Amino acid sequence: MTAQEQRLVSYDNDLKIEALQFNGIMQKFPNHFHEHYVIGFVESGKRYMTCKNKDYTINTGDLLLFNPLDNHACHQIDNKPLDWRSINIKQDIMRETVKQITGIDYIPNFTTTVAYQSEALLPMRELHGLIMDHRKDFKKEENFLFLIEQLISQYTEPTQDSLSEVSGEIQKACTYIETHFTELISLDDLSKLSNLNKYTLLRNFTKQRGITPYQYLETIRIGEAKKLLEKGIYPLDAAIQTGFADQSHFTKFFKNIIGLTPKQYGDIFKENKD
Repeated sequence: MTAQEQRLVSYDNDLKIEALQFNGIMQKFPNHFHEHYVIGFVESGKRYMTCKNKDYTINTGDLLLFNPLDNHACHQIDNKPLDWRSINIKQDIMRETVKQITGIDYIPNFTTTVAYQSEALLPMRELHGLIMDHRKDFKKEENFLFLIEQLISQYTEPTQDSLSEVSGEIQKACTYIETHFTELISLDDLSKLSNLNKYTLLRNFTKQRGITPYQYLETIRIGEAKKLLEKGIYPLDAAIQTGFADQSHFTKFFKNIIGLTPKQYGDIFKENKD
């Protein structure tokens, strides 16, 4: 950790969303995905990013929009640190919010990953600040609704089945991983289940999902561990219950993907209960 590095997170009980603030970080984030929406922006810095097998260079003032399961990775350019702000919105909260705005019950799909110098940056920055400052007045909710309205009108399609591009064989492997993530899963297991040889499975899985089967497994485990930490489960117990070999491996992988240690993440929910 550098001298100026700072990682802050806040959970808003009113909106039921998380806000993250990273200052001066140099960390490289490996290819991964989240089960929730991520709306974020670069406050300062420059990064090379890949998302769903497409390459981007992101700069100060760029807005990023990740759907659930959008695989992405990034690393620094020119050894410059990153200042990053984001909010995480669970699928049920997004669905409920969109229904309030449009009157239609659906899950939106962002079709733009990087909105360069977007007009939505200012309301997003203001909302993020209100959450980090723990504001309790309804200005926060007002800003949230107006921001989501702007984003879905400019950057989404009404519906899109994300599984439509995934073959039946690969979907079987995904489903098996999602339901057996606490167990010791082998490539042989997935190969037999999908009726594909191991190389074909790896090639097709990575091509269709944008992430390897093992990366998919670890990301599913991290997503489930987050849910346990939110309930107040200790990091060691969360690691055991989600299939990690040990707490050290769990902590390292959790921070690689989330940007926080399991303890840092769990503490924000303890603070909200106190």
